[in-house]
Amino acid sequence: MSVDEQRRVKRLPREVRERQILDAAVRVFSEHGYHNASMDEISDVAGVSKPMIYAYLGHKEDLFAACIRREAGLLMAAIAAGVRAELPPDMQLWHGLRAFFRFVGDQRASWRVLHRQATSQGGPFSEELLAMRARAITLVTALLARSAAESDLDDSAVKSTEALAAALVGAGESLADWWLDHPSVPEKVVASWLMNLVWMGFGDLVEGAVWTPTPE
Repeated sequence: MSVDEQRRVKRLPREVRERQILDAAVRVFSEHGYHNASMDEISDVAGVSKPMIYAYLGHKEDLFAACIRREAGLLMAAIAAGVRAELPPDMQLWHGLRAFFRFVGDQRASWRVLHRQATSQGGPFSEELLAMRARAITLVTALLARSAAESDLDDSAVKSTEALAAALVGAGESLADWWLDHPSVPEKVVASWLMNLVWMGFGDLVEGAVWTPTPE
């Protein structure tokens, strides 16, 4: 690299440089996992020196946490952008699920880091994942609560929406993880499977119809 090229690289805005490093780190962490990923390889992929990575984003643990934080933010932004508030609750949920699975399909390395790597490492990394999950549950809870309120249900039915939202988010994460190993299934099909699984049940619940076991 010539002196002029080096000067141009140094003049890159901080946010551009950080994005460059994080993009490389997500790729390497996704391919090798946290423990096997090396800062040398991240440096090579990013095209920057290791001291520059340390200066911008810290050591390996800090870098991995920053990856989780950024990818979680991008995922939640994609889901929020996909939900169309003017539509009925079932269509809002459908578009939200489509946005979720579209993100996972387009950003498989991101999802591997978010779900497989962060979950397996635990500790502060899992705390970042829990924060993302809480945001997703809040989003779905609001949607289900609106639907329950429109159906004029009692308070106990409305309060159950948070638990149902947590179940939906967990099911979505599990299905997305399965999809990583079955990429030939179209994104719309995967989303429709989950929609049929949850909304056929949620739809009855928010309208006041509940299943009860037969007397023994």
